[in-house]
Amino acid sequence: IQNYVRREYAMAIGERTAEEIKISVGSAFPVPNPEKAEIRGRDIASGLPKNVVITSDEIREAISEQIRSIVAATVECISASPPDLVQDVLTGGITLTGGGGMLSGFDALLSQETDVPVRVTDQPLESVVLGAGRCLESFDDIKSMFLGAER
Repeated sequence: IQNYVRREYAMAIGERTAEEIKISVGSAFPVPNPEKAEIRGRDIASGLPKNVVITSDEIREAISEQIRSIVAATVECISASPPDLVQDVLTGGITLTGGGGMLSGFDALLSQETDVPVRVTDQPLESVVLGAGRCLESFDDIKSMFLGAER
């Protein structure tokens, strides 16, 4: 998003601004009524403050390469999995967690591209930490999943 804004608007924005814009109007899938957001940054030529309005379509274009990479890696992972695991994935689906779960339309895009049901967890950001905490709490019970039987 930072590179897109620099290239299209000759404006520099910070990482935090790019993340806020992605969360507020970003979309992985085309939307019928694109949203708009005003962003503030620094004009590259003059160095002075500058405001522009950017749409969800532009954000989708800006992040499309990263989205394609995530989708391709997911497809590759499913394709390389044993048949029994693929059956489990088809039955249970994919659950999106973390920041990707907060991107509007990413679940629909991933489901379309993988032919697997995809859902977003209720607390995408918190679920990653909560899951890691549960693993630590019950590590003795699950350590065989992380460590080989023999060391």
